[in-house]
Amino acid sequence: MTPPGTPSGTPPGTPQDKAVTRSTKDLTKAAVSGWLGTAMEFMDFQLYSLAAAIVFNQIFFPDVSPAIGLIAAMATYGVGYVARLAGAIYFGRMGDRLGRRKVLFITVALMGVSTTLIGVLPTYQTVGILAPILLVALRLVQGFGAGAEIAGATVLLAEYAPVRRRGLVASLVSLGTNSGTLAASALWALLLAVLSEEQLLSWGWRLPFLLSFVLMIFAVWIRTNVKESPVFEARADVVDGVALSRSELSRDEASRDDASPDKASPDKANTTTAEPVLQAALKQRKGKAFFLALALRFGQAGNSGLVQTFLVGYVATTLAMDRALATEAIMWGSIIGFATVPLIGMLGDRFGRRSMYTALSLITIVLAFPMMLLITSGTTTGLMLGMIAGLNLGVLGLFALESVTMAELFGARTRFTQLALSKEIGGILATAVGPVVAASLTAATGSWWPIAAMLIVYSLITLVAARLAPETRGRDLVRLEDAV
Repeated sequence: MTPPGTPSGTPPGTPQDKAVTRSTKDLTKAAVSGWLGTAMEFMDFQLYSLAAAIVFNQIFFPDVSPAIGLIAAMATYGVGYVARLAGAIYFGRMGDRLGRRKVLFITVALMGVSTTLIGVLPTYQTVGILAPILLVALRLVQGFGAGAEIAGATVLLAEYAPVRRRGLVASLVSLGTNSGTLAASALWALLLAVLSEEQLLSWGWRLPFLLSFVLMIFAVWIRTNVKESPVFEARADVVDGVALSRSELSRDEASRDDASPDKASPDKANTTTAEPVLQAALKQRKGKAFFLALALRFGQAGNSGLVQTFLVGYVATTLAMDRALATEAIMWGSIIGFATVPLIGMLGDRFGRRSMYTALSLITIVLAFPMMLLITSGTTTGLMLGMIAGLNLGVLGLFALESVTMAELFGARTRFTQLALSKEIGGILATAVGPVVAASLTAATGSWWPIAAMLIVYSLITLVAARLAPETRGRDLVRLEDAV
């Protein structure tokens, strides 16, 4: 079996010869691990975002007006994204140095424990200001673990996948996000349907957070049986499972200069063969791929914050519609997403990443105002259609492409770190800040048009980035340098 991620016809003597084979069973375990961990991350964050939009303003911020309470709850939601950035830096560097598998084991445990503990927090009525302080603290821990979870799962699946099916296999990460969103939305829809207002505020809101503990145990168990990424083990700069630092590579290069080729050991000869590959990666100026990935991230991240977080609260507080309608719309949109995500992944494998990014971004831009007209029409059908379309076109479709494109843009030596940072910085600038800005603008204007305008701006940034980025379909992921 050709190692996943390794192109056929690779000449002997290249660094790819280090690649180890992975069976279909190994790929299946990696796929389940990536899907499950990402599902847990997005279930945790969606549970929190829906709670922030529906009940947290009353439980943790009860002494302010409904509009200010919503803004405060959204701001607390955004705090987690600051911690995600710290986690992306810390765990991203660890993943590039020590391997993807070790990091993914730690991150899933951190997320699960912090989310479960949110379910046992005291409320404002019980301990006063200490309640929101504890909420923020757990949100920070949750974000620290989540900062590298989806990046690590994305890297692992992309590096495991066969080249011609990389878009489809990597899209399973997006299905994980979809599964988590669906589970969280379904739980909240059920609670809103069967519990009274008093029951929901007194104890019902705790149940989804406590149930996440079961998923954490299963995810940790799965990850104990996953092998390391074959691409990581095939890297020219990895020795005995650990990546050499820049200083170690420099010392190694100096020692090779002092050694005669005919006297060099077999290990030295292999390292000498890899020297051009290592030097190309070390000498490449970083930045272009990172900023392109950051801009590609804006459309999906910004649209997600608006559709999956802000609109849920907006429908209940500003439009004064049944708050269960928005969660039901997200739930049905997530179900449809199980077809949307693999379809976009397959189309990306067939037609390329750039063309699909262009198409989805343009469609979202054109439909932004019509979607908001439907959502604010005051009818259940209009609300459902608008939110389902926004979720599948502007969020899940772009996510399916993002899962593979960002991994292909970066070289293997810094792929985990750069991918995690671009995702989390994009999350801070778009997903975390977006709902707060949207809440402020809609409150100031008394209208919904700022939401449509923000959807257009986010999608336009991604459209421009897609046109500037190179086509990455089929790129050899063992290469250490970035695509640009």
